[in-house]
Amino acid sequence: MQRYDRTLKLFGEENFKIFQNAKLILLGVGGVGSFALDSLYNTGITNITIVDFDTYEESNMNRQLGSHGNIGRTKVEALKERYPEITPIHAKITPEWIDNFDFSSYDYILDAIDDIKPKVHLINKYYTRVISTSGSAKRLDPSKIEYLSIWDTYNDPFIKKIRTELKKLGFKRKFKVVFSSENPNCLEKGSFEAVTGSFGFMMASITIRKLINKKK
Repeated sequence: MQRYDRTLKLFGEENFKIFQNAKLILLGVGGVGSFALDSLYNTGITNITIVDFDTYEESNMNRQLGSHGNIGRTKVEALKERYPEITPIHAKITPEWIDNFDFSSYDYILDAIDDIKPKVHLINKYYTRVISTSGSAKRLDPSKIEYLSIWDTYNDPFIKKIRTELKKLGFKRKFKVVFSSENPNCLEKGSFEAVTGSFGFMMASITIRKLINKKK
């Protein structure tokens, strides 16, 4: 158990057993999702299904774990080699895919999707088990990241669109997202790993705490 020695010292054996018995699914393993995966896996949660359709491109190398040395390969295939106990699914996440996939066995659904339609569909359908992030691009300061009600978010055009679409569906539930209050620093999708990675770490932390509290 030397691998998890520091985890056990922080969380204790009872909580570590919770991690080992947890089952998660992570949708999207880019600049946010890859860091969430790394953190959760290294903590002892290894029963993780990852879903992504993309291949690594050279432009991913500034912010995505697994991209170095794997340009042109599918992300889930490369990450399976890095994290051998995970289950990879190479699929495009669409509302139809969400409807046809069986999420019933998963404790939590981690949403690092950056497409509006599937993200809205997922939240609307599974909000009680979804841990979701807003936009992480265009920002420099990870200290501005928080876990906030989606209805109180601001300075983020992406999550504003999500709110708008949810309202059209009549969704009025309490729902939080990982969010940055920092004003965007550019118009296009510039990114900084210290922020995108911190979004992923925040997602992992929230997941860990929810798992522990769920068992109390």
